[in-house]
Amino acid sequence: MNNKVIIFIKNFLYTLTSNLVSMIVSSLVVLIVPKFIGVEEYGYWQLYMFYISYSGFALLGWNDGIYLRYGGKEYRDLDKGLFFSQFWMLFIVQCGIAILICIFAYVIPSDTSKAFIYYMVAGCTVLINSRLLLLHILQATNRIKEYATITLMEKILYCSIIISLLVFDSRQYKFLIAGDLIGKLVSLLYAVYCCKEIVLYSIRFKPNLKEAIENISVGIKLMLANIASSLIVGIVRFGIEKSWGVSTFGKVSLILSVSNLMMLFINAVGLIMFPVLRRTNFNKLPTIYTTMRTLLMTLLLGSLILYYPLRGFLSSWLPEYADSLSFMVLVFSMNVFEGKTALLINTYLKTLRKEKQMLYINIASVVLSMAATFAFTVYMKNLTIAIFSIVVLLALRGVVAEIYLLKILGISVIKDILLELTMTLIFIITGWFMNSWLPVVEYAIAYTIYLIIKRKDITNTIKNVELLMK
Repeated sequence: MNNKVIIFIKNFLYTLTSNLVSMIVSSLVVLIVPKFIGVEEYGYWQLYMFYISYSGFALLGWNDGIYLRYGGKEYRDLDKGLFFSQFWMLFIVQCGIAILICIFAYVIPSDTSKAFIYYMVAGCTVLINSRLLLLHILQATNRIKEYATITLMEKILYCSIIISLLVFDSRQYKFLIAGDLIGKLVSLLYAVYCCKEIVLYSIRFKPNLKEAIENISVGIKLMLANIASSLIVGIVRFGIEKSWGVSTFGKVSLILSVSNLMMLFINAVGLIMFPVLRRTNFNKLPTIYTTMRTLLMTLLLGSLILYYPLRGFLSSWLPEYADSLSFMVLVFSMNVFEGKTALLINTYLKTLRKEKQMLYINIASVVLSMAATFAFTVYMKNLTIAIFSIVVLLALRGVVAEIYLLKILGISVIKDILLELTMTLIFIITGWFMNSWLPVVEYAIAYTIYLIIKRKDITNTIKNVELLMK
């Protein structure tokens, strides 16, 4: 086994451990917290989580530019003085934006709960975005162990706080938010320690506007692409909150959170693939893509079977959310498209520096999302079709982006795309009409047929993985 493979496996294990803990914490929040704090309280908690997911707007692509420009370099070779100025400039800007958010919360009339959420989002924006710059540096320079440790520290601390709150019967969503902020603050301090050569480089601060502008000009396209990607789902969720209220928003957010647990493992691989691919010869990229694609899609389509026992468990555990669990089959199928896009398509497009094309594709998807949201949450006011539109939008975005990528790599998997769309449709149809264990058998048969059709590709994938391991 060569040294590169050993390093890759070590980094994967670091991120896998970190993401496994993240999954446990997320499961605690998703499955246990709503059991105790009530539907409306959980809705406000999800509203806070929803808002901070867009805190990246405040960065203007600053961190993404650093990630793209310096990805694949060694940490020891970085100009520490240059990054010192970038960190403190960014920190000051984020503090200014936080103050503006607080002014907005104070001036704009709102109920007390939402005003509190705005204040917390302001503080969280400073913590998240300052830490994110350091995490991007660690990830870009392949210091995955430190990256994983920082993430792990936040989740363990946050999990401990949640357990303490539940034990001492403190079940308000405000305490959960405070616990989240404490976890992020402590992990930021540790990130500063890991990058002390940068953050504490000097006592003199000299702004480097030229470097900041260059990072922003490079990264803003990737940032907008990432923000647009999250807006595809976010706009529909916003429409649901406005049309059906916080309680329904919380119920839909619950099934989205449950379905997204699988993405934690996919992101574990995605984190370490970018710096590795940046150091890989272009001629090898098509082979690596087809190998990973076959492996990933086989696992993703197989993992859909987990939906059936999971829905049965949630129906018993959270009966007050039973009316929303019927939508889970729609949301669960999103992982097929989101997983492939996050791990393969986006990682490859970033490696090939095609963030502008990512942006165009995602913006087009956002426009369609806006149209769908208006049509299904405002005009028709049909919750089922609104949620189904998310699946359609993500599938369409993934297909268009992959076809573009395939032209660059000079390969074709159109038949595979059609086969995967068919499998997903079968899963949705069987799961939607689930009233017994018959749908499980039906999808299992369909998946077996899929494996038979793909047996040669799967065999070749196993051979390619064995060659890479030598």
